[in-house]
Amino acid sequence: MALQNTLRALADPIRREILNILKRGRLSAGEITEHFSVTGASISRHLSVLKEADLIRDTREGKFIFYEINTSVLEETMLWLSDLKGANHVETK
Repeated sequence: MALQNTLRALADPIRREILNILKRGRLSAGEITEHFSVTGASISRHLSVLKEADLIRDTREGKFIFYEINTSVLEETMLWLSDLKGANHVETK
């Protein structure tokens, strides 16, 4: 189930871009929203999906919530994909 949530979260280009932005460091939801031409509510929903998939973590500091990337889930997914490729890899010429 965790892999299914991860792949579903990664399927959306906005969520992938959020992860790209967060790889530079933690940001608040408002700072993340500044990078997009969609509403704050839309970004909030994307952040929720990423959080449900455990691809990001959030930390509350006062009235702000900061988000940061959780690389361990991405590493697990990459290992699974690498294993899948290795197990079924057939060269075509």
